[in-house]
Amino acid sequence: MEQDVNIKITDRDGNTHEIQAPTDMAMNLMEVVRSYELAPEGTIGICGGMAMCASCQCYVNSNHELPEMQDDEEAMLSEAFYVKDNSRLGCQIQITPDMEGLEVELAPES
Repeated sequence: MEQDVNIKITDRDGNTHEIQAPTDMAMNLMEVVRSYELAPEGTIGICGGMAMCASCQCYVNSNHELPEMQDDEEAMLSEAFYVKDNSRLGCQIQITPDMEGLEVELAPES
């Protein structure tokens, strides 16, 4: 059964978009942002979702239980700009039914 989750994404201009993201396509948050064109082409997901750049950094503003940060994501965020306590790389957040109601804000382009 196909299931979409509702996610709020605030873009870099401060506009909030309420979107529905499919949970049955193994997409991650960065790919959702790209598919809805919420960030200019070439400014997000530059490394292709390998946690090798911080272009998809976002701030998680809702109280979701997210997958634990892996070493490569942690290392990337330790070198990124505009990092906050709630920073995550969008490419490392899989869209699952648990992400219903997720609220994130895209970090400024560095």
